Amino acid sequence: MMLQLGGTVIGSARCQDFRTREGRLKAARNLVKRGITNLCVIGGDGSLTGADTFRAEWSSLLAELVKVGGITAEEAKKSSYLNIVGMVGSIDNDFCGTDMTIGTDSALHRIMEIVDAITTTAQSHQRTFVLEVMGRHCGYLALITALACGADWVFIPESPPEDDWEDHLCRRLTETRVGGSRLNIIIVAEGAIDKHGKPISSDDIKNLVVKRLGYDTRVTILGHVQRGGTPSAFDRILGSRMGVEAVMALLEGTPDTPACVVSLSGNQAVRLPLMECVQVTKDVTTAMNEGRFDDALKLRGRSFQNNWNVYKLLAHIRPPSTKSGYTLAVLNVGAPAAGMNAAVRSTVRIGLIHGHRMLAVHDGFEGLAFGKLEEISWDRVGSWTGLGGSKLGTKRTLPKKYFEEISGTISNFGIHGLIIIGGFEAFTGSLELLEGRAKYEELCIPLCIIPATVSNNVPGSDFSIGADTALNTITTTCDRIKQSAAGTKRRVFIIETMGGYCGYLATMAGLAAGADAAYIYEDHFNIHDLQVNVEHLTEKMKTTVKRGLVLRNERCNENYTTDFIYNLYSEEGKGIFDCRKNVLGHMQQGGTPTPFDRNFGTKMGAKAVAWITGKIKECSRHGRIFANTPDSACLLGMRKRSLVFQPITDLKEQTDFEHRIPKEQWWLKLRPILKILAKYNIELDTSEKAHLEHVTRKRISLESNI
Repeated sequence: MMLQLGGTVIGSARCQDFRTREGRLKAARNLVKRGITNLCVIGGDGSLTGADTFRAEWSSLLAELVKVGGITAEEAKKSSYLNIVGMVGSIDNDFCGTDMTIGTDSALHRIMEIVDAITTTAQSHQRTFVLEVMGRHCGYLALITALACGADWVFIPESPPEDDWEDHLCRRLTETRVGGSRLNIIIVAEGAIDKHGKPISSDDIKNLVVKRLGYDTRVTILGHVQRGGTPSAFDRILGSRMGVEAVMALLEGTPDTPACVVSLSGNQAVRLPLMECVQVTKDVTTAMNEGRFDDALKLRGRSFQNNWNVYKLLAHIRPPSTKSGYTLAVLNVGAPAAGMNAAVRSTVRIGLIHGHRMLAVHDGFEGLAFGKLEEISWDRVGSWTGLGGSKLGTKRTLPKKYFEEISGTISNFGIHGLIIIGGFEAFTGSLELLEGRAKYEELCIPLCIIPATVSNNVPGSDFSIGADTALNTITTTCDRIKQSAAGTKRRVFIIETMGGYCGYLATMAGLAAGADAAYIYEDHFNIHDLQVNVEHLTEKMKTTVKRGLVLRNERCNENYTTDFIYNLYSEEGKGIFDCRKNVLGHMQQGGTPTPFDRNFGTKMGAKAVAWITGKIKECSRHGRIFANTPDSACLLGMRKRSLVFQPITDLKEQTDFEHRIPKEQWWLKLRPILKILAKYNIELDTSEKAHLEHVTRKRISLESNI
């Protein structure tokens, strides 16, 4: 039951003793006496630097211990080397070399919960709120919070404001109020400074706003509440994956293997040289201390820079007085997904910044066919970032039977480009629009698809907007369901998740909630597998563990239904455990979007508008738009670490249209981790066996040489 607990069960400390040679001698003796030669260190750059120093001194520490009689020569010989692997646990996300550190996503969840609550109060009383978040040397939490809540201003240490920032801030707040907003939100990182290194405190900002504008202003310092609470689904999966990779790194280590740190690169867990990452992290601080703020931003990495650039566009640049002469329409297609509204907001505002006329289409392709369009303004979408569902309305209707009507709408409203935000229907509907170009010239305009679906089943993208929110909803529900069995007799819960034929939600929720099994369509199973799972749970219930959790994707098998599995487990578990079943249903599509989905949707919208603007200009001939090439209809997807545009015609070969899933899905590689952590004796395939035998041979050879 550790998986859903916040903080650290084994405890943590800022140990001053370990900074001294004497303290490290004690530590070395403790490890030698217990026969420990592999150490996994979870912490920030200070902890990891200390661990690397410890490893570098290991031989001399052993020699000194033997000399003073702390350990025997035989004990020293058995522990002649020490392997160290690091994992970064820090809510600040301030360690260079990894896209995300363990704890950051959970901290963002805590912050956004408070920001959403405060926003309600601020709107009621027409107040300005100044929120101070953690980040003494890194502004990541402040920056993502500002993007996720649509803040008016953010202060971060990596990019101090210009000398006349006070005038700019007051003008920005005034413009927002004049535009009809009833509140202002200002986010401040605790380490915020000006260009001259002088701290900018939340009280300084409050006093400025009160003195110059007379606004009712409140300060909220979030403090250590950001470190607490239940970990998010992302952090549970991240910690689990990094833990597995750390153990593999230790098993494969030799006395000559340098200390490494397990990092996240896109969706892959990778190993990087520990001290190189530590050094780059320290270089950021050095750059800020020396006033080289542009260098500090670059050293933070491409993702940090992209977030900063999108924030500046949305918060500091207003629509130009001169217009581009182009009209863009944005619509939602398919089932609702949390984060759609954030993507629409970003699309509209970035479009207006480019000088475009922006149209909102209600009710998807059907609304496009019947003229349910309206011009949408900057202020209209101001508060949409944190809203779940779809403010524009969305339907699953495909466009093929409405080609004539859609062509008429495009012509009547003078639409030059379409941005379609949705799931698999958005993808297939766009393919239909491409087919219609042969007959209807009006359809020859640039199209951009932004994946947004809880199922995460759109080809060409590792992630879809809305999937993270659904995953957290399932994980939280599983936590509560398991907790409901506390104090009762042994019980197994069968939970059905959404996803169509795509097993993403079931698999990832299984990892995040500590499931004993997750049945999905992509990983075929039979009655023998079900029998093994039942026997596994039967043995488990004979221990101190009294709860079991089994997840089933809604379309994993037409015969092995949720009722069938429930009845099977109930029959086989008689006298040992009883069963309960729960179909989560549409609650997975609702709720407030997570920080990830808000931020993801915001960045996707900004990127889509920039692309489609360039494509319109490229296809413009004498004031007329004609786009009929494959690259004029693209899907914007997240691939590894980058947002990339791919022609939707190229994605057809990568798609299983019958089952509405991509033919290759990166997360399937995580399935064995689920079984291992559920304590199954799993069957390894040929490549896995060969790898394990190689590691074992290397270990035996190493020990015999020692």
